Amino acid sequence: MAGAACEPVARPSLTSISSGELRSLWTCDCELALLPLAQLLRLQPGAFQLRGDQLVVAGPGEPAAAQGGFNVFSDGLVSLDGQLYRLSSYIKRYVELTNYCDYKDYRETILSKPMLFFINVQTKKDTSKERTYTFLVNTRHPKIRRQIEQGMDMVISSVIGESYRLQFDFQEAVKNFFPPGNEVVNGENLSFAYEFKADALFDFFYWFGLSNSIVKVNGKVLNLSSTSPEKKETIKLFLEKMSEPLIRRSSFSDRKFSVTSRGSIDDVFNCNLSPRSSLTEPLLAELPFPSVLESEETPNQFI
Repeated sequence: MAGAACEPVARPSLTSISSGELRSLWTCDCELALLPLAQLLRLQPGAFQLRGDQLVVAGPGEPAAAQGGFNVFSDGLVSLDGQLYRLSSYIKRYVELTNYCDYKDYRETILSKPMLFFINVQTKKDTSKERTYTFLVNTRHPKIRRQIEQGMDMVISSVIGESYRLQFDFQEAVKNFFPPGNEVVNGENLSFAYEFKADALFDFFYWFGLSNSIVKVNGKVLNLSSTSPEKKETIKLFLEKMSEPLIRRSSFSDRKFSVTSRGSIDDVFNCNLSPRSSLTEPLLAELPFPSVLESEETPNQFI
């Protein structure tokens, strides 16, 4: 009885590549994932490179972007080994939209590639040491895509013709991933939001903050951290598969949105299409555990 009481409580929704699951994940059967930024730089040199004080991310006009890649969400800076780097290309974590075409462009953009966020983690025993991780969101996985699309659809149906703000948050999923004694320093980086500003004469709900919504996205987190050369190669192939270019098809949600909005929502949009670059331009235009760890890793080595 006493022995049973001392058994550790199983942590939910945590998977490691040591479980053998990654081999089947070549079909992109992955919801969420975490891996150190330093490891991502070594495995994806075509998509991410350090050049001086800048972390270069393959942008829309670069050859690497045509081969796929990630949608990086950030405020423009990332910390690695105590040094700050400027991001060359990213999507702002907060954007403002003013018409239906901007909204449609933004929606297609954020769902076209896997999402990527940067976080820093430290142990409570030594708060002076931090490790940078990248958090990946597989927007092609049905469970993840459904949560994002339904969140966007539901807020529109509830505030027809009015302004609103919608935020997507991944903090809970990530914080549950790390063992006790570890802390995500910049948890706010695990969210992004957009604000739609309608040209409404009386926008009382928006004025009083009653049209603000938060969608907490949940999913199983996969640990992509490994020191095994063989598994690193598997992770590399998996990342390449995950970020392959998407062949666009009209999704059910897009068709449904167009039908239900005709004569109602569309009336409040002017369809003045803004350049997509406005969603990805840098803020500083001028100026990277779990219940099942790798056999060669321990919780202390993970951080």
